[in-house]
Amino acid sequence: MITKLSTYIAPDTDPFLNLAVEEFLTFHFEAGECILYLWQNHRTVVVGRNQNPWKECNIPLLEADGGRLARRLSGGGAVYHDTGNLNFTFILSRQEADILRQLSVILSALASLGIQADQTGRNDIVMAGRKCSGNAFYQSGNAFFHHGTLLLNTDTEEMSKYLTVSAGKLQSKGVDSVRSRVGNLIEQAPWLTIQSLERALIQAFEKVYRLPSQPLPPNRLEKDKIEKIRKLRSSWQWRFGRPLSFTMELSHRFSWGSLELALQADSGRILDARLYSDAMEQAWFSQECSVLHGCPCQGAEISQRLCSCLAEQNVPGPVLEEIRIWLKEAI
Repeated sequence: MITKLSTYIAPDTDPFLNLAVEEFLTFHFEAGECILYLWQNHRTVVVGRNQNPWKECNIPLLEADGGRLARRLSGGGAVYHDTGNLNFTFILSRQEADILRQLSVILSALASLGIQADQTGRNDIVMAGRKCSGNAFYQSGNAFFHHGTLLLNTDTEEMSKYLTVSAGKLQSKGVDSVRSRVGNLIEQAPWLTIQSLERALIQAFEKVYRLPSQPLPPNRLEKDKIEKIRKLRSSWQWRFGRPLSFTMELSHRFSWGSLELALQADSGRILDARLYSDAMEQAWFSQECSVLHGCPCQGAEISQRLCSCLAEQNVPGPVLEEIRIWLKEAI
């Protein structure tokens, strides 16, 4: 049972620091506590845990404009953050997590501001048919977080410049560009500010959970541990991974997300492999794909090895069958 509500509004717009604070709090909440963490990043593209950043973002352009690329712990697709966007994170135990309840905080806050919005699918909130909030989830042991964006006045032109969304994904959403898919909250509430949105979220948080909230005490944030996480998550290895020249790349979009298998092969055998995905379930796939090392470049053998490995990672049977069929047909 949730018996304590805490709130924390980040004072900085450094994506690596803010993501480090999120990770720290995810493993340091108290029993019965739910934390609402509100934060903003300056000109940042954040890719999902298992995505290929080079396929999701125009990295040279982003960095030339002073932006940064970050990778988060949760699954899902790439998102663009600027100071016209407010991020929220619910941090609590896995047992107490309730996605619908958490989303109701967001919807209640928007309604209190006169904004009509609806949940669609598992992870989007839409306003007049256009996405104003994308959500993702992470769990490890008893730790759980649910985080998302709220586009208040995001520069969608900049967003379109940096995000390189595949034609297949756009088609699956029934749109022809990133900009046409998203909408800013100021379209319905031109007077809205980040501060008024933060206040509405905290009030809705208290209303939905029927408890008063308190600001997180500063001594709960252990700076040395947070800095250690920040250094790890801002490293090249975490953000981009080990460089590899691929000789074969296969990709397909399924109903649950996209999957890309990149192979480096020689003399008919696989030397190295990577598996990328924007699936919401971050635990299904891992970029490192050592199970394929030394495997013959034959569809049936690749399918058998990879699907056996994925089964051990609790990927559902119907998803495995889709992957198995795709690989046999593609190779």
